[in-house]
Amino acid sequence: MTEAALGSRVVLRYKLPPGYPQPLTDIIGELVSLAPAVVVRAPDGRVVQVSPDQVVALKALGARPVLTREIRALELAAADGWPGTEQTWVNGWLARFGDGFTRRANAAVPLGKADRIGDLYTGDTAERLRAWYADRGQRLQLLLPDRLGTAPEGWEVSDEVLVMAADIANLTLPEGDSLVTVADVPDERWLPLYHYHGESLPACAPAVLGAVRDGRLGFGALGSPDTELLAIARAAVTEAPDGRHWVGLAAVEVAAEHRRRGLGLLMCAEMIRWGRDNGATHAYIQVAADNDAAIALYRTLGLIDHHRYRYATAPD
Repeated sequence: MTEAALGSRVVLRYKLPPGYPQPLTDIIGELVSLAPAVVVRAPDGRVVQVSPDQVVALKALGARPVLTREIRALELAAADGWPGTEQTWVNGWLARFGDGFTRRANAAVPLGKADRIGDLYTGDTAERLRAWYADRGQRLQLLLPDRLGTAPEGWEVSDEVLVMAADIANLTLPEGDSLVTVADVPDERWLPLYHYHGESLPACAPAVLGAVRDGRLGFGALGSPDTELLAIARAAVTEAPDGRHWVGLAAVEVAAEHRRRGLGLLMCAEMIRWGRDNGATHAYIQVAADNDAAIALYRTLGLIDHHRYRYATAPD
């Protein structure tokens, strides 16, 4: 039997009991356990448990290709989790405004039905989007996920953002009493610890951080009431059109003097557990594609690459 890592996608070939028309069968899914039994969970949720002596072959496969509809579904859940303070639909593009705080909250993303998304090269889509943002004092900026949209020629395109995700059932999360307290809103101790791109927060930040559409927010904090906070994180539980409930992590920050002690990993795990306890079945996080340290941390937790997106800004 070929060894494969727990949580990896595998094909399992195993013997069937006497009386079956064929002696062997296969299942493709995620490897859940190797001992005392080999357990594989299929994409439809079906679980197969086989004793090791019945295993003929166990082979690791590459990650299952992510479907375009899965990218759109996750991005819709993520948009609800970080919606800015104003939203509108323009020809299948979801335009969001958050008074300039964070690019995610101030970009239009093509999340409508594929056959109803307005082409930026024809019709009035670009003109209407430009006008909506101009009314709010901003240039038009697009968020373009893989396979859902491309930047028009001549637009300024940013570096990529990696979206990492996982089925929470495949993650090992803390059990017992939580070390993290979770509130519905960020308080006066939480906000000063969050430095977006290393800068202090603008006055509009609490409104953007506290916005969610058809979901629930949690602001996690690690530290006693009598001491400064050691770490913080924001989590949003929202539902995708395919029925999956996602918990999205953001604003994960550890106080400078307490970094490299595993507190970031602990915060993420605790906030995913909070999300699970509030109905989430899957977890995601968005991270700059060149942030190797953060990506390594999230992979340690069990999150894997799902898709990427990039920003495109209209020329003046």
